[in-house]
Amino acid sequence: MSEIKQKVASTAKKEATTEEKDWAAAKAHFENLKSTKPRPPKPKYAVTIAVSSRTLFDMVAERKIFEEEGVEKYVQHQQEHENEPLKQGPAFPFVKALMAVNERLRNLYPDSEELFDIVLMTNNHAQVGVRLINSINHYDLTIERFCMTGGQSPIGYLKAYMTNLYLSKDSMKVQEAIEEGIAAAIMFKPDMESQLSETQLRVAFDGDAVLFSDESEIIVKQHGLDTFFEHEKQHENKPLAQGPLKCFLEALGNSRRNSTPKTSD
Repeated sequence: MSEIKQKVASTAKKEATTEEKDWAAAKAHFENLKSTKPRPPKPKYAVTIAVSSRTLFDMVAERKIFEEEGVEKYVQHQQEHENEPLKQGPAFPFVKALMAVNERLRNLYPDSEELFDIVLMTNNHAQVGVRLINSINHYDLTIERFCMTGGQSPIGYLKAYMTNLYLSKDSMKVQEAIEEGIAAAIMFKPDMESQLSETQLRVAFDGDAVLFSDESEIIVKQHGLDTFFEHEKQHENKPLAQGPLKCFLEALGNSRRNSTPKTSD
């Protein structure tokens, strides 16, 4: 019995080692892929926004192949369609607007470093990275920073990039990021699509449970409006605790102040 256990453990260890080597090779291949866009210098005080590949691009059909037919068929499909750009995902207009701000700032203040920095996060296999790169070039996106997590939690990577906002379709990863103090949000396409500007950046924040804690909202749901009003009156001079996106709003405010031209005496 002990021999069988040892063999099983040995086999599992070999499989884990092989998988690690595969991911290492895939990551190296992915990082060697070059975009045709010129690589801008990393701004010192940039607002860093990490976007998952499934949020930037619409990969619903590809995801279905992965779930129903497995990873081999999924990779094969991506390779066969690597020259076919992926469709735009829910975060696409937001990312385009960020890049429009970057371009506008460069034109107005060539010496300014206060730009948005976009990081593409992906669990995808290296071969899928070719299609991602081709899609980025097709849409003329200035994204040169990629993070291949290999199926692991993105938290360590988000912290390493000093991420100000993380956008994903995975609610569990978003919740994990928020619990670690990283501003994060779930992105999805609404049933009824509206035309969004790709040249102007417009950001609206909810107060309860977004900029501030959900303390008041919980009281309303659990105890009703009368208790809510009483609670608010008792604590009217006590600031609400910070919400999950407050730090991102502060980063936006700092970026806006820092991007104004400096006057000399």
